[in-house]
Amino acid sequence: MSEVSLTGHELIQDYLKTLDGSPGVYRMLNTASEVLYVGKARNLRARVSNYARPSGHSGRIARMISETASMMFLTTRTETEALLLEQNLIKQLKPRYNVLLRDDKSFPNILISREHPFPQLKKHRGKRSEKGSYFGPFASAGAVNRTLNQLQKVFLLRNCSDSMFESRTRPCLQYQIKRCAAPCTGKIDAAGYAVLVADAERFLQGKTTTVQSNLAAEMSAASDAMEFERAAALRDRIKALTQVQQSQGINPAGVAEADVIALHLESGQACVQVFFIRANQSWGNRDFYPRTGAGAEEAEILEAFVAQFYDDKEPPRLILLSHPVENEDLLTQLLSDRAGRKVEIAVPQRGEKAELVENAARNARESLARKMSESATQNKLLLGLAEAFDLDAPPTRIEVYDNAHIQGSDAVGGMIVAGADGFVKSQYRKFNIKSDAGKNSDDFGMMREVMTRRFERLLKEDPDRKSGSWPDLLLIDGGAGQVSAVGGILAELGVDDIAMVGVAKGIDRDAGKEEFYREGLPVMALQRNDPVLYFIQRLRDEAHRWANGAHRAKRAKAVSVTPLDDIPGIGAVRKRALLAHFGSAKAVSRAGLSDLMAVPGVSEAMAKTISDYFSAKG
Repeated sequence: MSEVSLTGHELIQDYLKTLDGSPGVYRMLNTASEVLYVGKARNLRARVSNYARPSGHSGRIARMISETASMMFLTTRTETEALLLEQNLIKQLKPRYNVLLRDDKSFPNILISREHPFPQLKKHRGKRSEKGSYFGPFASAGAVNRTLNQLQKVFLLRNCSDSMFESRTRPCLQYQIKRCAAPCTGKIDAAGYAVLVADAERFLQGKTTTVQSNLAAEMSAASDAMEFERAAALRDRIKALTQVQQSQGINPAGVAEADVIALHLESGQACVQVFFIRANQSWGNRDFYPRTGAGAEEAEILEAFVAQFYDDKEPPRLILLSHPVENEDLLTQLLSDRAGRKVEIAVPQRGEKAELVENAARNARESLARKMSESATQNKLLLGLAEAFDLDAPPTRIEVYDNAHIQGSDAVGGMIVAGADGFVKSQYRKFNIKSDAGKNSDDFGMMREVMTRRFERLLKEDPDRKSGSWPDLLLIDGGAGQVSAVGGILAELGVDDIAMVGVAKGIDRDAGKEEFYREGLPVMALQRNDPVLYFIQRLRDEAHRWANGAHRAKRAKAVSVTPLDDIPGIGAVRKRALLAHFGSAKAVSRAGLSDLMAVPGVSEAMAKTISDYFSAKG
């Protein structure tokens, strides 16, 4: 790295002396050694020389150059490697002038599991480690659930767990409402169920005409044989199948598999819409709002989005874009390498593919308009919050805390985050209370533990406050006592510059008469019709919902825990078998060796282990 004290284009000019024409990645840093921008190049010297010119740059690039105080370089063997390294560094470093995909959650799939003789139909998210047939991605859990709901009506496949399947002695409600063929109790044999599975797979592969004609033929045959009840059941399945096809909306005849990606850019803000087309069916859409790198243009935004979007997802055979990207050949090579097969990128100009892109672009335009309107309202509320509580500026990150427990059991602390874009759910956190404060129903002690853990971690991971993870306003559920306690904790940690407000209901506990507590200031209230009051109530209610949800999940998990979990050699299968045989862990503890050995999977040695365990417990 250069030791000269130059900045801007003069400094960049000085770096050209040490560069050659190798492909690679460069980083531009400011005087505080913060990474401003990460870029890739087919020829590092040629690419960096563009920044060495004193003029002819866009406003965004000119600002970036003027802030550059040093540069770093990494050479690679190929430009494809450089593109991959560039995107990894962008996701890791989040430079200010780069385009960044901020919401990168995995997408759900439908799985027909093959782990059991009677396959299960279910939703799946994450690594495809389970044996079976996967269909997706779907844009959201809602899109999967709607499709699963209809598929159960059409194909009557089970959605129960394997353990539930094995324990049934009579059909469940799903069979009664005609959403399962009840293979668990022999209402259908393996061969008949396999036909249903094959039909479901054909439908999810796009062979809907074959499935529908087969059902119609079966219905006609049943009617001719005067099996009117069976004919009526088949009619209902055909009706459900038609509803599935109608609910999917767009069903392109000429596009079997593609992701349709359209960008709308306005006033420096971008929305990208992604539509998933699989098996000639639309499996939903999702909108994204990437950070635009302080003013990047469409080609750069879309290229960065595509490269980052498929970082952990398998790309389809065809990607339809609304705008050309800067390095289409490079991007195509990268995605093809990731998929292990050819991937095509196209910007269609006419025909059905162009109509698909136009539909996605319209959705992107409308979504961005709604987002900008919501942001304007949110910014107005944040400004009102600053005025109401005499803050130096509208808060960019608000953290709201609440605790949940039942008489000290399964105590959990919850933290939610809100800012200019509304609730930031990816930043929500829960804290399992580890100290005796939870057992003692000590709300002050629980809050002390939560706040200590939260801010000790912040001080450790981001002492210079560069990551954006530090709040500038804390909302605490409670009055003067809670505020004083939290203030003392922060003072002990040396954090004394974060505004804090305690939110407590008034004397008559009436919502709308909240009182607000701040250290060293008198209690205050807001007018009942003040929008800021409604905003604070929404924040508090969301924190309450989140903490209660975490508490319920912890309580439900605790209910499923039994003494059997602590016995060596007792796994999930043996545990289920023992509970199914005896009815409870207490009954297992009282059982004799011969009774224990009567349980499938429990040998004489295992029966003795179980008996000895409970004998030692007394």
